[in-house]
Formats: sequence, structure tokens, C-alpha cells
Amino acid sequence: MKSAAVVALALLESVQAFQAPAAVRATGSSAISMFAEGDVGVTPPLGVFDPLGLIATRNMRRYEIMEIKHGRAAMLGFLHVIAIHAGLRLPGYLSPSAGLKFSDMPVDCFAALEATPTAGWLQIMIVTCMAETGAANGGFLFIPSGTLPKAQTKELAPGDIGGDVWFRYSDPAEKAFKLNAERNNGRAAMMGVTGCLVHELLGVDALYPTGGLGGAAPPTIFS
Repeated sequence: MKSAAVVALALLESVQAFQAPAAVRATGSSAISMFAEGDVGVTPPLGVFDPLGLIATRNMRRYEIMEIKHGRAAMLGFLHVIAIHAGLRLPGYLSPSAGLKFSDMPVDCFAALEATPTAGWLQIMIVTCMAETGAANGGFLFIPSGTLPKAQTKELAPGDIGGDVWFRYSDPAEKAFKLNAERNNGRAAMMGVTGCLVHELLGVDALYPTGGLGGAAPPTIFS
């Protein structure tokens, strides 16, 4: 339950980044120029969507960066859930000192969180901090320089943190299509990962809450 509470609080913080690029355009504020029709992230059917009226009061560039970041993390997370449920496992040991193999890790999201050793969490935090600050972009272990993410700066477009070796689209129309596709896929993945966690909190399978591909009856949630 402690782990569930931590994840729930993290999701609550992530919701701030969930504003489908943002908003009913603020009236009386000519300085606001973000999130008009045609901007990246403003897509049908919602278009410019801001039920909370945040554009006039918040730093929307920060929110846009947050949404992109959380969307990318959610896409990786949801693919991980699918892969684990499909039976895919890395070879070898997750923790040699603890005798814990990757194949020994449980399928459920919360159970996997609890089974990860403390040293593993520290490694995750270190890699995350290096990615956030761009410290690893100059080369890390066997990874060439310019491959890993660099720090997000004011000069770079939101989400443009790929290393120098990453491909950039030169055609404006193709670039806008690709960025919109990423944004929408990220939003769908955030909803998907949230759904997986809610399913587990309700006591059913993350991907197959109604009984799975075999068609079995779902387990009882409330007695």
C-alpha cells in the first residue's frame, strides 16, 4: 500500500502535464501566443483545450516540456508492460549479489516495484538525473558521445533533447506531423499506464482486467 500511495502521488503530479496543449485562449492578454490552432500538440478533436484556463496564469512552455517528457516515459512504460506480459525477459541477473534474475521478477507493476533491490533504484535515479542534466551526453561507458539525451535549454524547442546523432526533419509539414504523432501517442500511453495501475489496484490484471485472452471469468473485485 505504501508503494501504491507513492505511485498515486507521482501520477497526481503528472496530471499537471496532461493538459492537451492547453486552452481556451485567454482574453485580454495579447502576450500569450502559444497553443493556437495549427500549433504542435493542438490536434482534433479537442483542438485548443484548456478547461482550467491555465494559459494566462502558468508557464505553458514548462507544461509542454512536462507533457512531452511524461509522454515519452509512459510510452516506454506501456511497451514494457506489454513485453513483460508477453513473456519477454532479459537474460542474466538483475542483482547478482541477491541472486535475482530478470526472469524472477513478477509480472505485476506494483509487485515489480517492490521486488526491485535498493541498489537498482539508486541506479535508476542516477541514470535519470544524468539524462535530466545532460551529464551523459558527452559519452557514457560504451555509448558514443552525442547519443544520449542532452539537457533541455531555453534555446531548444520543447522536447528537443536528442543527441547530435539523432535525426531532425527539415520539411516543416513532415516535422509537424511527426511531433503531433509523438504528442498524441504520449497522451494515449499516459492514459494506458494509468489504466494498468488502476486495474492492479482493483485487483485485476493490468492488461486483461476482464479475464485475459483465454476468456476466463475475471476475479471478484468486491465481495
